This record gives sequence, C-alpha cells and structure tokens, in this order.
Amino acid sequence: MRPQPYLLHFNPKLSLNAAGKHVRDGLSTVLRTGENLWLSCDERTSIERLRRTGPHEYGQHACFQLTDLLDLPAGPESEIDIEGLAEADHYLWVIGSHSLKRKQPDHEHEDVAKQIGKLAKVEADPNRYLLARIPLVLNEKTGDYELHKTAPHPTKADETLQAAQLHGSTETNELLDLLMDDPHLKPFMKLPGKDNGFDIEGLAATPDGRLFVGLRGPVLRGWAVVLELLPRLDKHGRLRLDKIGGEQQYYKKHFLDLGGMGLREMRQQGDDLYLLAGPTMDLDGTIAVYCWPNALSQPQDSLIGPDKIRRLFDVPHGHGPTAGQDRAEGMGMLDENHLIFVFDSPSDARKPAAHQVRADAFRLAK
Repeated sequence: MRPQPYLLHFNPKLSLNAAGKHVRDGLSTVLRTGENLWLSCDERTSIERLRRTGPHEYGQHACFQLTDLLDLPAGPESEIDIEGLAEADHYLWVIGSHSLKRKQPDHEHEDVAKQIGKLAKVEADPNRYLLARIPLVLNEKTGDYELHKTAPHPTKADETLQAAQLHGSTETNELLDLLMDDPHLKPFMKLPGKDNGFDIEGLAATPDGRLFVGLRGPVLRGWAVVLELLPRLDKHGRLRLDKIGGEQQYYKKHFLDLGGMGLREMRQQGDDLYLLAGPTMDLDGTIAVYCWPNALSQPQDSLIGPDKIRRLFDVPHGHGPTAGQDRAEGMGMLDENHLIFVFDSPSDARKPAAHQVRADAFRLAK
C-alpha cells in the first residue's frame, strides 16, 4: 500500500524546546478537527496546532502552553510526555504516559561503573500523571479551533465549558491508585514503561463521556490492554472516575490479541476503534493497524481474540541505516477513508527542509 505524503510546516520561533529539540523530532500523537491538525511532542508541556494550507500540506503553526490552561503538578519545566489526544463534545482530552523512566547509560563513557549504575535508577515525573480535558471551540472568524480555560458552550446558552483534570497529587492520581490493586496490572506499576511496565500510549473519547485508554505496556502473554473509563466533574471542578460496568467497578479492562504488540494510538469511527500497535520495548519491530469492530459496545471486561479483530495493514519503519527512526507514534483520522501518521525520530528523508517534516496518509480499504 503506497502512502500519500503530507508536509507539515512548523514556525521556527515555536519549534525548539528549552533543550534545543525540534518539535518535529518527537511527535507522539496527531488529531484532526476541521481544518486543523493537533500534535504533541513527548518532551514538551504544550500542544501544537497546524492548519491546512494546501491539498497535502499543513502550516500556520500555533502553540498552546498547557501551563496556561491546567495546573501541572511539576510546573512548566518538566515534560508531560503527552501520548494521547482525543476530542468529544467540545473538549480536547489529553493524557500523559503515566510511566516511570529508567536512566539511559552511555556505553562510550570512560566511567563504566557509573554508567551501569544509571541502569539502577528509576525516576517518576509528576507531570506524566496527567489526564485532562480542555474546552475546544471553533473561532467562526478564523475557522480555527482554539483551546480555552473556560468558554461559553457553543450550543447551550446556560452551560460553560471548563478545563479540568483528574484528581491527584505530585506522586499519583486516582487512576494509578486504583490500578495499584489490580490483579493484572499491579506487578507492572513500579516498572518503567520501556521495561514492559505500565505505559499509556493512546486515547479515544466518546460522545457519551467515556474514554478508552490504550496501554503500550504491559503486554500480558501477548495480550494488549485497553482501559475504559468514565470521568465526571465533581463539585470542586475536578475530574473523578465514575463507576462503569458494575456497582464497584471504576474501569473496564479489555484484552486484545494484537500479535504480542502493545497500543500506540487509537481513533474512533462510529462504534469501532482503529488501533495502532507496535513493540512495547524500545526496538524496531512490526507496526500495524487494526480495526476493533463494536469496541464501544462492550458491556463488561472483554477478551478480544483474533476472530473479533481485523488487521488492516503494516506501517513501514526504519531499518538498516535508519534503525531506531521513522517509528509511527501518532495516528489520526483525516476523513472517514484516510488515516494520517506522524513519526518519532524521523529520518532525514522525512525532513525536506528546516522546520518541515513529512507525515504519511493511508487509505482505508472498504
């Protein structure tokens, strides 16, 4: 299947983070609303917006700092590791990886003992424990969607849209507290994401308020995990998880046979979910797109075998001279017939000019 290239243009004044990393080199998710593409970079505390400028181009880069819209536990200096964006009912939903990270050693450093010691150091970053919604409103004058802390509801005169985030602290949040006692996930909650530990990478939102959260890890005996949540606003303006699927159940678990791969991204179309799957570990490996029919209609925890899911196509990744590059991380719905993909660590071939990067769109077979 031959992809259709899309060229993404970024503003030089907005493209670099404090460490000098370009936004195009760490794209982790992509979402389309109207004429806009929303993107995130995993080493920032911002969300990027582009606008369609041609048949296969997006530009007019704008940047929205989440510190202006939410209360980040660790402030603006620490990355969120955004791994999921979703849209529903005039809100943009944002989720961080919620993962721990292990220090990366330098095998060329002269102090071998010190570098080996790094492998024993596991760190937490409170900003990664973010699950939030932000009012997403169309500016009728410009034709662009905008993010606001509060905004009048576009169709309900007596209702105000307001930003909110899941109740938590600098050490945890409500979701993590629940999963610490989960019989399947508890053993993995203290493991770094790159070690098959708990690691969120994928988010889909439904019109009735539910969220589907995809886990890159853990993968359990080859089965990937999707969590189904129902966040509600409490009287203090915080999001709390409501009961779903049972009197004492605050989340559902869906186990999917994705050939041993974990989730990288999810997108909703009707009652179905499109899934981007790839390796749970930090390595080059198969990256594939699946369709999970009737995903939004699971009355309880489910076990989705290969007979209940369709593998659609594979997405090429780097190998040989481009090993470790061109890994599809974000997947968005361009329209009902096309998916667009953005890539982490894009190769030079994907960067035709400064502040540009190439995304790929694939047609869905009907």
